[in-house]
Amino acid sequence: MQEERLAARGHRAGEPFADANPNPGANTSVNQDAPAAAPDLFAAFGLADPLLGAVRDLGFTTPTPVQAKTIPLAMAPQVQGKAFIDLMVSSQTGSGKTAAYLLPLLHTLHVDELERDEQARLERERLIAAGQKPPKRHSPMHARHFKPATPGALVLCPTRELAQQVANDAIDLVRYVRGVRIASVIGGLPYRMQIERLQNASLVVATPGRLLDLQRNGQ
Repeated sequence: MQEERLAARGHRAGEPFADANPNPGANTSVNQDAPAAAPDLFAAFGLADPLLGAVRDLGFTTPTPVQAKTIPLAMAPQVQGKAFIDLMVSSQTGSGKTAAYLLPLLHTLHVDELERDEQARLERERLIAAGQKPPKRHSPMHARHFKPATPGALVLCPTRELAQQVANDAIDLVRYVRGVRIASVIGGLPYRMQIERLQNASLVVATPGRLLDLQRNGQ
């Protein structure tokens, strides 16, 4: 697997996200709220509005062939309420494979987070109505409250450089998605830092060696 960045028609493969803006001189600052308008071709996939806002910010309007074929297949079970399907995709470097799997994956994590928030809200209301106090939130790093990380998804990369690229791409795409957190697990960084990042992580992007190290240590 070689280096890959999000690619779209009209942009060079391997470009960093900031360079995807068709007007380099324009203000590229990120607003706090997702843009109201969304690119129609990506919106047709059924992706959540916060993701579409990020795609629009990044300057992508036309899906690449691999995205056009893969994203509808990955999204179809969710739209139809069916079980997930497994996909194996082969495409050349720079064709947009990263976005092809990240977008439906992040959409799923976003929907799951919304459902958990709603369940938590209903539980708080139930406790308050019963005259009980909702439980306090505890620091997951405290020894008494520590639990092994249980992320919603894992992306395994063969090299540290690719893992960093994929994690950065995911972070760019969730800029408007509340509650979805990205953690990278790679060699060369302190263990404690990565253990802290794993707590409450929705998506983990990892290299095999460091991931196995943390798993063996019960993290």
